[in-house]
Amino acid sequence: MLSGDQVRQTVGWIADQQDADGALPWFRGGQLDPWDSVEAAMALDVGGRHDRAAAAYRWLAARQRPDGSWSAEYRAVAGTYTETSPAVESNHAGYLAVGLWHSWLTTGDHGLVSELWPMVRRGLDLVTRMQLPGGAIGWALRPDGAPDDLALLTGNASLFQALRCGVALAAAVGEPQPDWELAATDLGTALRTRPDAFADRSRYSMDWYYPVLGGALTGGAADDRLAEYWETFVVPGLGIRCVSDRPWVTGAETCELALALTAAGRPDDALEQVAAMQHLRDDDGAYWTGLVFADGKRWPIERTTWTAAAVVLAADALCGTTGAAGVFADPAALPPVDADEEFEPRPG
Repeated sequence: MLSGDQVRQTVGWIADQQDADGALPWFRGGQLDPWDSVEAAMALDVGGRHDRAAAAYRWLAARQRPDGSWSAEYRAVAGTYTETSPAVESNHAGYLAVGLWHSWLTTGDHGLVSELWPMVRRGLDLVTRMQLPGGAIGWALRPDGAPDDLALLTGNASLFQALRCGVALAAAVGEPQPDWELAATDLGTALRTRPDAFADRSRYSMDWYYPVLGGALTGGAADDRLAEYWETFVVPGLGIRCVSDRPWVTGAETCELALALTAAGRPDDALEQVAAMQHLRDDDGAYWTGLVFADGKRWPIERTTWTAAAVVLAADALCGTTGAAGVFADPAALPPVDADEEFEPRPG
């Protein structure tokens, strides 16, 4: 397992990629998207860089559109990050709820939760408006404002977790959101029983493990899911393939699988996966995105904050260092919602 010093070094590298105004891109000067920025901010909280994490969340808050969405991509133009995608995508709208719940469990900072709660509410209200009749959530809004009929399994599994984190946040601030609870129930049913509701992207490893990582599949169903495609994606000693028919292992997917394995009660297997991908670690604590093992070349030639963040989150899930370790390690254990109960954060 990584040492504490190694984790701190990686968190320090993530912090070094952040702009002074809080923007947290893939790497300094690189592109930025809301989902990956939240993932990197969570790693900053794990490493005790709470001011940096809060700055990333506030940067996003200042750029949320009135409908609750964000641009799917921002690029640095003359030193300032600017929208480069008009798309309204559901996964970006929802993930801040996971980040803010993680922040609350890590820091107990009720002030930050209260400050950013309106942003979470707008984002998840948009997500619920994008829910399709069968329970799945459309990946984007069409130009006419209706949700696209195409639903993505990975994105929906992430949104299942986001809705449940949002419900927990709603309880913490005393503003119950029954519509989110109903949306999560319907979405969970679709994830467990309606594979036809989602586009077939089974070539991608994320569609394999994300229903476990997001908490929709637990117990025996989680075990069955992980066993079903293990031989397809796992490359012993290297990590997991991003795509089933390509000789390419990626660090973020490997560590996300480790999170899913921890959630499924298999910490030894999770530890093995985190260890397997350490060939991607660089001397300064950064991580290369992936390796084409057929020729031993790293690809793409980039070191990303979201890959480093996945490593940090997996390490926390396995070691239980912070009060937020269970957000991914045990997504099924999100606290029950009781708006009359004053929630206390887990000790961190």
